[in-house]
Amino acid sequence: MKFQRGVSLNGLLIGSVIFALVALLLMKVLPEWIEYGKIVKVVKATAGDANLKEASMAQVREAFSRRADIDLIKSITAEDLDISKEGNELIISFSYSKKVPLFGNTSLVFDFEGSSNKK
Repeated sequence: MKFQRGVSLNGLLIGSVIFALVALLLMKVLPEWIEYGKIVKVVKATAGDANLKEASMAQVREAFSRRADIDLIKSITAEDLDISKEGNELIISFSYSKKVPLFGNTSLVFDFEGSSNKK
């Protein structure tokens, strides 16, 4: 007697639904995490700019705005940054919330925060 191996139609349908839901979730959430990564990169590049070590806060905000425009960052603006100087080092930090609608009245809320001195 030979036994059949493989996936049943019910198993295939359930697996496909689960895969589709996970893919939908990733397609909605991944852009927010990518933008967060861009923001961290721009904040660290702005804080590490040697020309801004003795600059005013307005100049630092302007430098961030130029870099943010290039990377198409829309979640935060230069006014949302907390800028301070510790010794000769420029410290830029930020925090913001992002609400991602999933379906119906269901949403995910992410609280992002970062700083130029975090590794």
